[in-house]
Amino acid sequence: MADESDTATSCKVILASTVAKSLQSEVTEGLSKLKRAPSLVGFLANNDPGARMYANWTAKTCRENDVIFELREVDREDLEGHILAANVDDSVDGIIVYYPIFNDRQDQYLQQITDVSKDVEGLSHRYIFNLYQNNRFLDEKKMQKSVLPCTPLAVIKILEYLRIYNTILPYGNRLFGHSITVINRSEVVGRPLAALLANDGACVYSVDLNGIQQFTRGEGIKKKRHEVVEKEGWGLQNCVPLSDVVISGVPGDSFRFPTEFLRDGAVCINFSTEKNFGPAVKEKASIYVPAIGKVTIIVLLRNLLRIVQNKEMRSDNAKIMT
Repeated sequence: MADESDTATSCKVILASTVAKSLQSEVTEGLSKLKRAPSLVGFLANNDPGARMYANWTAKTCRENDVIFELREVDREDLEGHILAANVDDSVDGIIVYYPIFNDRQDQYLQQITDVSKDVEGLSHRYIFNLYQNNRFLDEKKMQKSVLPCTPLAVIKILEYLRIYNTILPYGNRLFGHSITVINRSEVVGRPLAALLANDGACVYSVDLNGIQQFTRGEGIKKKRHEVVEKEGWGLQNCVPLSDVVISGVPGDSFRFPTEFLRDGAVCINFSTEKNFGPAVKEKASIYVPAIGKVTIIVLLRNLLRIVQNKEMRSDNAKIMT
């Protein structure tokens, strides 16, 4: 069953598989128009069970979509060389590294040495710069779209599916009027997600152990890109009651979202591999999305498709110039 309702509450539970199916047709159509089947290489260099699960899901989804996928399991000390080799291998269209590897700045270095033209995770400097600057294209003619990080983009696609995005408003402003709390400010997911939401017009409260930051495009969303303000002395008890959407991705099994702060009718989304929300969330939320993994995987293929489309466009333009 695609989605479920708890008959004892008014909360609608939406499963990730339902949202993924809504994106599948776009990916299928795009892949059918490519000149050849795209190839994706994944690097697994850790014993993290979440990374292993992500790799298995990637392999399964690639098989189902006739995408060539190769998982290369390597020692983390050798990973740098393997990435550099894949960068110059013409048979490889896309590269994904299953993090964490070192759990420190070394991981950021590995993200930056992945060739931008093969980075399906959208974590290289060019893509992250565009994200934070609210630049949505790679070229001046606005033909080649930039690539966004998979997990933040998956959350965006879920919000679009739930019609949190107001399609009456202009593109880029469609979250204007919404207040959203994001509990996670990692450089891979939480911070980019807060920036994306704010750049689309939302007032975002970004939460981590160090405190709360507010991401907005200013009063009346008049600024081109988001700005960040520290909310000194604030806690979840301050921002959650103001929010009509709460998104949580706290790793580990010790965190439980304090449901008593949740406003009636809020939308709740969990992107952690753990259950950040307890059963009580269904007593107050109007919509609850307990996991996003299957959406993340289809977004990964969507990013691979975009990378190959951009590559073909550059090749065609080069032929015209000559």
